[in-house]
Amino acid sequence: MNTGDFSAALSKVNARPLYRQLADQLRSDIRLELYPAGSRVPTEGALCRRYQVSRVTVRKALALLAEEGILESHQGKGTFVREAPRLQRDLRSVNSFHTVCSGLGVSLSTRVLSAGMISPPAPCVSETLTDYPEMIEIRRVRLCDGEPVVLETNQFPPDYRFLLEEDLTGSLYALLKTRGIEPGQAEHELSLCYAAENEAELLDVARGSALLCLEEAIYDQQGRLLHTSCQHIRGDRFTFRI
Repeated sequence: MNTGDFSAALSKVNARPLYRQLADQLRSDIRLELYPAGSRVPTEGALCRRYQVSRVTVRKALALLAEEGILESHQGKGTFVREAPRLQRDLRSVNSFHTVCSGLGVSLSTRVLSAGMISPPAPCVSETLTDYPEMIEIRRVRLCDGEPVVLETNQFPPDYRFLLEEDLTGSLYALLKTRGIEPGQAEHELSLCYAAENEAELLDVARGSALLCLEEAIYDQQGRLLHTSCQHIRGDRFTFRI
């Protein structure tokens, strides 16, 4: 396994503690699958020699990654990359990402990239929203156990401007439900795409990595268009039932 020359990865003049620098490097290597899920990471001694740091530094880095759920230790066997749960979404029903993660017991968090009015809107599955001179667009990254897995862009008709005054780090459907609005049915288009530079950075994958592209038109319980959605999804963490 070629993990490169790590001597420049850790800097004693960097204000960031050495153990956190080491944790960052190992976290990056794991996401690049230099250490695949289920594999054993190098021993403490090997990491000490490779990065020219103390055993205390190595142990603190490994403990940090274990707290994040990335690594797990097996007594007498070593430290291994934890097998990440594969998320499964059933396209035969309208389920929020929050519901999918909650069902598997994983921790969900959201990073809001932007939220505001745009004009003109970009068409998605349904071109109905292009009838509006402007609309609401909400771009977010969804993370499971701290790992980015979905980059989503949701577009709503201007009647849903109230969303811009809400906390958008949780479930949008939960916010809508407080106003008596619920998703009823959906149209889906699922295809394969490849990560451009911006998508790769936001999803923490290599540029050109294969992603799943899910485009949707979601309708409310009255059959009216609720929103469109364009999601770029890491295929290594998601499967779909159709």
